[in-house]
Amino acid sequence: MPEQVVVGDFLAAQRPRRADAARNFDALLVAAREAFAEHGAEASLEDIARRAGVGIGTLYRNFPTRRHLFEAVYANEVDELCLVAEELSAEPPWEALTGWLRRFVAYTVTKRAIRDALEGEETGVFLACRQSMYDACTPLLERAQEAGEVRSDMSIDDLLRLVSGISSVVFPDDEQRDRVLGIALDGVRGVQQIGR
Repeated sequence: MPEQVVVGDFLAAQRPRRADAARNFDALLVAAREAFAEHGAEASLEDIARRAGVGIGTLYRNFPTRRHLFEAVYANEVDELCLVAEELSAEPPWEALTGWLRRFVAYTVTKRAIRDALEGEETGVFLACRQSMYDACTPLLERAQEAGEVRSDMSIDDLLRLVSGISSVVFPDDEQRDRVLGIALDGVRGVQQIGR
């Protein structure tokens, strides 16, 4: 059985210790996320380095291959999603859950580009990311179910597949995507919540 990867530990192990090198690492992650969202997995590594304000050598020193960069961007996005779940946990149940799901939809734009590039490979990093997302969202879903805000017959897997399906469609604009997501979320609400 492969050793379990913990997303936060994976990122911490990659991040350089020196402050200036850590800043470059973080800038590269941000630049890569933007480039992958705009241009897909084929985004230019030179453009990513330029956006981050570093040379291509710095990019390769941190991420020896495109795959290393993909995995780090993906893990960083998931780590941020987990932090958002923690931040939203103090909100009312429905608002916490839908706030996290809307952030999840934004994350899937980057995810799609990376997953397409890796042709669905399931590495330890990707499996750890999936588990981290489920672990982060499950308490939000359960709390909303306990409050009667969400259907009780829905699992976290059902919910994330529903939202992933919506986010995998190419919409002409963000407004339509948000409207379709809102329609789907109406179907997630508990029966007693419909018509409120």
